[in-house]
Amino acid sequence: MRNESFNKPSKKATNLSLSSDLLAEAKRLNINLSATMEKALKKEVSERLCEEWLEKNSDAVNACNKLTESFGLFSDAYRKF
Repeated sequence: MRNESFNKPSKKATNLSLSSDLLAEAKRLNINLSATMEKALKKEVSERLCEEWLEKNSDAVNACNKLTESFGLFSDAYRKF
């Protein structure tokens, strides 16, 4: 039998400081704080990783763009637009 918990990522308890008014409103609206924070953190991490990748690879991207500007794309002769 397959162990369901094996495929689930482990979770770690943590403490956050939040505005007390915001927290009260979230509780009133039955917002799951853990799920909401995890979703927001995943988005932020993804955006930062993208920025980091672009920064690390900017020289290569610029070099590729220069080559394309100078010589075009190999498929230019076949494009219909």
